[in-house]
Amino acid sequence: MREFPGGVYALTSETADTEQLLAQVEAALAGGVAAVQYRDKSGDVARRHEQASELVALCHRFGVPLIVNDDLRLADLTDADGVHLGRDDGSLREARIILGKDKFIGASCYQSLELALAAQAAGADYVAFGSFFASPTKPAAPRADLNLLREAAPVIQVPLVAIGGITLANAPQLLAAGADSLAVLSALFDAPNIQAAAHNLNQLFETESEE
Repeated sequence: MREFPGGVYALTSETADTEQLLAQVEAALAGGVAAVQYRDKSGDVARRHEQASELVALCHRFGVPLIVNDDLRLADLTDADGVHLGRDDGSLREARIILGKDKFIGASCYQSLELALAAQAAGADYVAFGSFFASPTKPAAPRADLNLLREAAPVIQVPLVAIGGITLANAPQLLAAGADSLAVLSALFDAPNIQAAAHNLNQLFETESEE
């Protein structure tokens, strides 16, 4: 079974403008992001299906997986590359049964190593910790400590994803603490040049692998 790719994990902004969404994600893909997560909490079923389907096709052109946030049915219907589930978004085992062994299943583990160990035992392909820094998207989110990554690295065999307020300036300390992947929204999609922002974040992983 393939491993979830390390690197920049782009998280999309919620928007009704599908054309703009696709243009933004294409710029991020051109900048070298390793994976994309489609996030849309709206109740617009038709829009979400259209956007997810278009993003799957776009990401596949770049050879990059498209993960659907929190919606197992949508991930299945659009033949996305996987689903990311929070604590209240359903069972990892059920997701595996529905999506099959070749799809990625990620789990939000917040500030808890215990949740990450349980997710790993249930078959998660990666675990996500956060929020590490103040996030414009979720300013009230509880903070995770860098020590959590250091503690997780020896006991979690699947990739560790860090999330929450990540920027080019603070990302190196997450990588140094053991993060394999950085989930980024604002520092990428609010940047004046999305492709350049993706490239610059991506360079951090090149530097890390050379050290």
